[in-house]
Amino acid sequence: MKGKLAFVLGAGVGYVLGTRAGRVQFEKIKGWASDAWHDPRVQSTVDDLESKAAGFAKDQGAALKDKAVDAVKSAVSRTSDDDASGTTTTTPTTTPPAGTTPTTPVPPPGA
Repeated sequence: MKGKLAFVLGAGVGYVLGTRAGRVQFEKIKGWASDAWHDPRVQSTVDDLESKAAGFAKDQGAALKDKAVDAVKSAVSRTSDDDASGTTTTTPTTTPPAGTTPTTPVPPPGA
C-alpha cells in the first residue's frame, strides 16, 4: 500500500513539475501558499509561536547546556579511562542482508 501511495505521489509531483500544464498548476499552488503565508491571521500565529519558542529557549537553555556539558564530560572521561586501561575499541561488523553483495565495512568517524 505504501508503495502504491509513493508511486501515485511521485507521478503527481512529476506531472506538476514536468509538464507545461503542470507548471501552470504549480504556479497556482505557489500563489495560494504565498497568499496564505501573508495572511495577517497566519502571521499573527507565527509571531506568537516565535515568541513562545524564544521564551522556552531562554527558560530551558541553561538547563539543556548543563546536560550537554555533563554528557560530553562523561563520554570523554569514559574514553580516557578506556585509553588508560589499555583496552582498544573494535568496530562492530554486521552481516549484510540476504541477497545483497557484501561490502567492506566503513569505520565510524574518529575510529
